[in-house]
Amino acid sequence: MDVRLLQRQWVDHISALFREGFLDAQFTRLQKLQDASTPDFVVEVVTLYFEDADRLLNNLWNTLSQPVVDFKKVDAQVHRLKGSSVSIGAQRVKNACVCFIICCEEGDLEACFGCLHRLKLEFTQWKSKLEALFRIEQQIVAAGGSLPMI
Repeated sequence: MDVRLLQRQWVDHISALFREGFLDAQFTRLQKLQDASTPDFVVEVVTLYFEDADRLLNNLWNTLSQPVVDFKKVDAQVHRLKGSSVSIGAQRVKNACVCFIICCEEGDLEACFGCLHRLKLEFTQWKSKLEALFRIEQQIVAAGGSLPMI
């Protein structure tokens, strides 16, 4: 495929991610940390986030499924996920965490399960969209191109 077409596809895709609220300005700051000496920096950071978030989401499910729920523990786990999400610009995941934290503070188990469901949905969508972006990036590089500046 033509490099210019791939670059246009990448710009369209990342622009949609910002427009739809999946990404915020922090993601742009993260991209600016990437340079020739660390060409895979963003992919590596986001991949670590994927792994950490998957683990935290599983831990949240397990913690909420206990006979007696420790809402302080749930709150701490959600705060950790929120902090990670903020640091990489995962805006909709962060927003879902904010709602989850409120339910934890209220001690509302049913609402917490609802928030966990929403959080998993937002994370899954975010992960899928970022993986698609990274596939386009790989195609651009494989075709001898470079990523456009946004």
